[in-house]
Order: sequence, then structure tokens, then C-alpha cells
Amino acid sequence: MNDTPEAVQNFYRTLLMGRSGSERLQMGCAMFDTARAFAQASLRVPFHSDDTVRARLFMRTYGGDFDPETAERIAEWLSTPHRVQQEGKADGGGDATRIG
Repeated sequence: MNDTPEAVQNFYRTLLMGRSGSERLQMGCAMFDTARAFAQASLRVPFHSDDTVRARLFMRTYGGDFDPETAERIAEWLSTPHRVQQEGKADGGGDATRIG
């Protein structure tokens, strides 16, 4: 749907392009953060852990970008409380993060 007159779209684009690239990037990141916060709030249920909300947020945001099996595997990994595995030497060297 596009209900904005072309003259208004052009004016808005001119305003945006008058900003530096870093300002436009910062604006885009702030908009993403806001949208993510709204989505998280809609997914939050009192008995859900942060890990469960993280997995549900992934499915809502990116689930359609993967085949169903891969999306489910990623969501399962995200909902696991201890999902980061340390690999390396006995002295704690190495910090590779692996999925499943």
C-alpha cells in the first residue's frame, strides 16, 4: 500500500539524503531496535524465559527466510539456556560458537 503523494515522498527523500550516511545508518538502526522492542513485548509471556522469547522473536523476524527444518533447529538452539560451547585448550583458549 502506498498512500503518500509523490511530492511528499520526494520531499522526504530529499530530507533523508541531506543527512550523512552515518546519520542515516543510525536512524535505520534505531528504527530496527524500536520494531524489535515492540515485537519482543508482543511475545513476552510471564512464564517464558528470555531464551524462549529470543527463539520466538527469531521465528517471527527471520523464520520465513529459512526452510522450516533449519528455522526450527535455529529456534531450538536459541531457546537453549547454555547454547555457547567453548572449544580449545585446557587453558580456555578458543571461543568458537557452534549451532547444534
